[in-house]
Amino acid sequence: MSASQVVHVIDDDIDVRQSLAFLLSTAGLPVRVHDSAVAFLEALPAADDGCIVTDVRMPEIDGLELQRRLRAQGNSMPVVVMTGHGDVALAVEAMKAGAVDFIEKPFDDEVLLAAIRTALAQRNSTRERGSQLDEIRARMKLLSERERQVLDGLVAGKPNKIIAYELGISARTVEIYRANVMTKMQADSLSHLVRMALLVTAAG
Repeated sequence: MSASQVVHVIDDDIDVRQSLAFLLSTAGLPVRVHDSAVAFLEALPAADDGCIVTDVRMPEIDGLELQRRLRAQGNSMPVVVMTGHGDVALAVEAMKAGAVDFIEKPFDDEVLLAAIRTALAQRNSTRERGSQLDEIRARMKLLSERERQVLDGLVAGKPNKIIAYELGISARTVEIYRANVMTKMQADSLSHLVRMALLVTAAG
């Protein structure tokens, strides 16, 4: 786990902040406490790694509004929501808004730690996928317009002859473009090439 993966605890109750800071520090997790969502948002973008543990009910900006604002800013930090007894409907709404988990107060320490570790693991996965996408997009930018047309045909499942007919070039020329595409995209097989193209398409 990276040292930069800080667990950001947001709660307007000082006792909760202090107890969670102690719990997380004891568990070997870097932690930062914020007394409100407003204070946390003011700390951005410096606080752009790790995960967030936030109370769902807070003055000014509650946990749900915090999630909405983070999403609007393009911040993908995983969020674990803490809720009081009877706030399950709010917790479900938070999950629909993208929270990775919700914990009902009072909660067992191990349950919270497990939720936080899951959130941090998801953050790693998200960052890796983002890095992979960036690399694929960079490779795609190296393709000429004709190479991109050949790639689109391959992704559509069209054989070389059909691609050649549609582009008004010879099948042999398509083979040359196809080889160039494979090299520039660093694809070791057609299926690998198609997977990369689909990954970019799915990401939008």
